[in-house]
Formats: sequence, structure tokens, C-alpha cells
Amino acid sequence: MSPPDDAKRRGRRQFLLVASLFIVPVVTAVVLYRSVDWRPVVNAQGTLIEPPRTLAITGLALANGESAPTDALQGRWTVIRPVTGDCGERERALAEELARVRLALDKDADRVRRIFVHDGACAAAGLGAGESDLRVYTATGEFLAQFPPSVDGTAGIYIADPHGNLMMSYPASGSARGLLKDLERLLRLSSIG
Repeated sequence: MSPPDDAKRRGRRQFLLVASLFIVPVVTAVVLYRSVDWRPVVNAQGTLIEPPRTLAITGLALANGESAPTDALQGRWTVIRPVTGDCGERERALAEELARVRLALDKDADRVRRIFVHDGACAAAGLGAGESDLRVYTATGEFLAQFPPSVDGTAGIYIADPHGNLMMSYPASGSARGLLKDLERLLRLSSIG
């Protein structure tokens, strides 16, 4: 074996070693992505609405009967509770619990607003009276039909992004701890709203 052949062989070996440092991770990633058994762990507490639905504002009105402003669901992260029927003590307790969730966000609390939407049968005067971050709207059945049933099959609690897209749902009977964890994660990762 001559010295130039040995140098060529060593050079090829080094080239293949360096090339494998770049190629092997890419091939491994493609294999993992395409394999059926492997999926990344999702730590969301609520149910992701796929694809996100843009909420149409038609059918949403203020308490005095005027149409809601076109940007009523935009600009901030929104926790929405659609209510059909009477807003009894259960809905008032839920409004208080959602207020505590918002306050638990601390410095990010101003990035989130709460909205209760009812079908007109709700006595809205007692719901969240004196709370500046709570908006109460009256809605038609057409607007309320945009909300898919939550995991327990009833209307739940929903998160909409600052663009007015419905993103996640939670059962109204569940713990607010999961909602708080998801909101903290969304606000930490998001620069909008």
C-alpha cells in the first residue's frame, strides 16, 4: 500500500464520519416522525379544537340590545362561557371561579378577559356585577351553535385566541386548575394579546 492511497482512505473515512454527524440525526427524525407508534406528549389539560374555528360575531348583542362591536372577541385571550337557560347560582359560582383563575395569572391577568354569552333567558344583572373584566352578551342560537360540546357533552368553558379563533374547550364541571395551567402556558409562549 502506498502512502497516497492510505491518505485517500483516511480522508474518505473522516469525510464519512463528519457527514454521518449531519445525516444520522435527520434520518432518525424522519423515521420517528413517520412511525405510527411515536407521538410527542401533549400536556394540555383541555381539549384542543382542531382546526381552530374563527367565531363569527353575528348574533352577539350587548345587554341593551345593540349589536356587539366587531372586535368584541379580538385583541386579548378570551375565556368564554356560553350559557343556555337560567344563570343560577352555579353560573355565578363559575364566574367567580373564572375570576380567580384570571387573578392567578398575576402580571398576565390584563391579557385575558372573561365573557359570558347567554341566550336571553339569563338574568344577566346579577352575573358579575361590578367586575370590570367580565363582559356579558346576549346571543342567538346561531352564535351559540359555533361552540362544540365539551368532553362531558354539554356547553363548557372555551379559550379563544386574540384573533377570535376558538382553540380549546373544558368541561364546566371540571377543575379550573387545568384551565389555569393551559392559560399560563399559552401566555408564556404567545407574544400576541
